[in-house]
Amino acid sequence: MEILTLILLSALLIIGLVNMACELKRDLMMLQQNSYRNERYMRWLRTSGDTTSYIRLCSYIALLVMMAPQLSEKFRCAAALAVMLINIFNLSTATYKKPLVWTPRAKRIYSVGAVLTLAAGAVIWACTRSMMWTGTYLMLTYAGSHIITLFSNWLLRPVEAKINKGYYDDAARILKSMPDMKVIGITGSYGKTSTKHYLNRILSEQFNVLMTPGSYNTLMGVIRTVREMMQPYTELFICEMGAKNIGDIKEICDLVHPQIGIITAVGEQHLESFKTIENVQRTKFELADALPSDGTVYVNNDFPYGASRQVTNAKCVRYSIHKTDEATFWVTEMRFHENGTDFTLHTPQGDAEFSTRLIGEFNISNLIPAIAVAMQLGMPVERIRHAVSRIEQVEHRLSMKRTPGGITIIDDAFNSNPDGSRMALDVLSSMTKGKRIIITPGMIELGDKQHEYNKRFGSKIAQSADIAIIVGAYNRDAILMGLKEAGMPEEKVRAVETFNEAQAILTTIARPGDTVLYENDLPDTFK
Repeated sequence: MEILTLILLSALLIIGLVNMACELKRDLMMLQQNSYRNERYMRWLRTSGDTTSYIRLCSYIALLVMMAPQLSEKFRCAAALAVMLINIFNLSTATYKKPLVWTPRAKRIYSVGAVLTLAAGAVIWACTRSMMWTGTYLMLTYAGSHIITLFSNWLLRPVEAKINKGYYDDAARILKSMPDMKVIGITGSYGKTSTKHYLNRILSEQFNVLMTPGSYNTLMGVIRTVREMMQPYTELFICEMGAKNIGDIKEICDLVHPQIGIITAVGEQHLESFKTIENVQRTKFELADALPSDGTVYVNNDFPYGASRQVTNAKCVRYSIHKTDEATFWVTEMRFHENGTDFTLHTPQGDAEFSTRLIGEFNISNLIPAIAVAMQLGMPVERIRHAVSRIEQVEHRLSMKRTPGGITIIDDAFNSNPDGSRMALDVLSSMTKGKRIIITPGMIELGDKQHEYNKRFGSKIAQSADIAIIVGAYNRDAILMGLKEAGMPEEKVRAVETFNEAQAILTTIARPGDTVLYENDLPDTFK
């Protein structure tokens, strides 16, 4: 064998192993972002275009070249090496908004995938003693790396189920040992995280409170919170409950047994998994259905699918920004200003005045049930008022700040949705001192209504903003159609591929006094 051929074959095996290690890590990151659920990961594969990206197509071509014995080994090795090196470079230089978190589960899946890959490669080498065939196998595993990740995850399901059962039982034991602690469950299509933070800030004035941190709103996130953060002296546990499938909220309720519930919204979010708004309603009200007879649920009546759902097993208290027939709490007056919002809330104890640093109707809507629960738990209005005035804006949820250069930034980058985006645009529209600029990739996870809602979003942008910068191709056509039909001048619209390009444009057009709204920020699963 020629020395050059031997070098190329050796490089093929080494680079092939490095490439597989990098690719399995990236596939695992996407599986993690899809909650380790194979069905969701496969749905992402179908919609993301990952299997038909240019580098994947090149790998398929390189695989065919490597399997063509009429071609020289040097040429076949060079073709495979070129593709692998480009992929390694792309993966090593890529930046992700949600990078892989090396949890114990992630390590187990990665280890199984690596062992399967190496074991099969060893068998091929033992049977053929051919570096070329072994290299061809490594290219094949790269071309179909998703299958290895899916199979590894499936193979570990019994192991994960047993581990999770142990964690679940331990969390249940801890909760059972604290019968005097009250559990407050919070769910909703949107607004639940903000409401959780507001409620935690208010109740912490008088009680020892634990809330689920960050986005720990799945069953395993709640279990981890209980096992790692709960103390014997915890008086109140605020438990955020997220859901993407029917039964998700019931699972959490079966563990924590809430006595108080808050349903912030019932809207068209996560329709890719829920399919219909009726399924969303059914799932969110799993919280109300789980309450005991002496429990209380607070329901936002500003959403038709919240207002129309009756609750008979527990006390139901309705609230609203604008008074509805059944509301017990509602806002009678609201005044926005540069330092926040002043509002008057009608309560069973009479009208109460509040001032907050928060802006936007949606944030005030999320404050109402927090105030209502605090009243139910016996906090004096004066103490509640003090806490409300000290509440900080939750990052990426309609929070406002000013840059040293005099530009106002409205950050609403977390999970844009039809109602939230409309309210964010209303806030932008109220800013009249300079240009109003929006940077957005549109809304996601809206199923069959994705195009329709993003088109409406474009129309609303045209009414509220002076300049629109649309990021990425995911919703571009729908938003641009809405902008055009609503009469926004073409010269006021920019379509770019990345947020970096959007930022570069912003630096050239933004001036002191302007306002910039960041509306939604696509996670890596939708890039």
